[in-house]
Amino acid sequence: MKRPVLTLLDIYIIKKFLGTFVFATALILVIATVFDLSEHIDDFLEHDVSLKQAILGYYVNFIPYFAILFSSLINFIAVIFFTSKMAYNTEIIAILSSGVSFARLMRPYFISATIIALFSFYMNNYLLPPANKKRLDFSDRYFRSGPRYFSQRNVHKQIRPNVYIYMESYSNNSNIGYKFSMEKFDRNKLVSKMMADYIRWDSVKGKWNVRNYYIRNIYDGKEELLTGTSLDTTLNLSPNDFAAQDNFIFETMTLPFLNRYIDQLKLQGADNINVFQVEKGRRTAAPFSTYILTFIAVALSSRKVRGGIGMHIGAGLGLAFSYIFFMQFSSQFAISGSIPPMVAAWIPNMIYLVICVFLYRLAPK
Repeated sequence: MKRPVLTLLDIYIIKKFLGTFVFATALILVIATVFDLSEHIDDFLEHDVSLKQAILGYYVNFIPYFAILFSSLINFIAVIFFTSKMAYNTEIIAILSSGVSFARLMRPYFISATIIALFSFYMNNYLLPPANKKRLDFSDRYFRSGPRYFSQRNVHKQIRPNVYIYMESYSNNSNIGYKFSMEKFDRNKLVSKMMADYIRWDSVKGKWNVRNYYIRNIYDGKEELLTGTSLDTTLNLSPNDFAAQDNFIFETMTLPFLNRYIDQLKLQGADNINVFQVEKGRRTAAPFSTYILTFIAVALSSRKVRGGIGMHIGAGLGLAFSYIFFMQFSSQFAISGSIPPMVAAWIPNMIYLVICVFLYRLAPK
């Protein structure tokens, strides 16, 4: 007779795990929503935002964003909480005394962690970005003094190999770049240069319109000059390349879009590519952190200690916040170019994997 894949003990722990996780998430979301509402109630009243607008336009998108943002931390606290209760009630001792090894005890925990990790990964990379865009657009309209528009000065970009553009200034509000120039090189020699009063993005045509331009082409030692008042042209450049300077732009990118955007930045030779590679690495490493933090939480809270649940939760919170610190710390080094972005994304997981090994040796057997 085949042994069941999941025993009654597995089902019991999975129910405890997921039930506590859902309850903790709901509790934290209620608190977060109340605080957010109290912060923005004046904005709602000032702009005469109806209850329906506030719920459908903002909180429907705010709640899943907040839940996924802290899912790893909530998962960590949930595991510590219910495992500590099991240890306090001597359930863990009874389970291990019945011949179940600590490694076998971890199976239902990892099954639950897999469910949470896959759900969080899918939400964070595919479903949340469009919702985040709606949330940020709502914030721009009602919560900020003005939209997240900005102007840049002295814009230099490589849009293709050996092709460079320059703008004296660019307005993200009107999508206009002033004092525009574009230079093309061949074997480090200038072969073409375009200059114009300004360049404007035509959203209908999906092209740039160059105004009051002249083009200087150089070939075989001869020069050709072309002038005109208006020219539609296709460049490996879009308004998103300027909007991406905004710190919130990551939240509106799905994973496929982020990958395409990184490839485009590589082609352009952009200076800020590390920022986006760090974000990609963070999204890749995040699901694995769920397993690591789950293991640490079980190993930490499965032993009955003086101080009970409070001691476990206190120690767990210290480890959780130190994990967040290491994640932010390594990201800053990657953004500055000191370490590769992918390495930076995995440094916290590697450090805490070592902690996993140490705690496993101390865990009850």
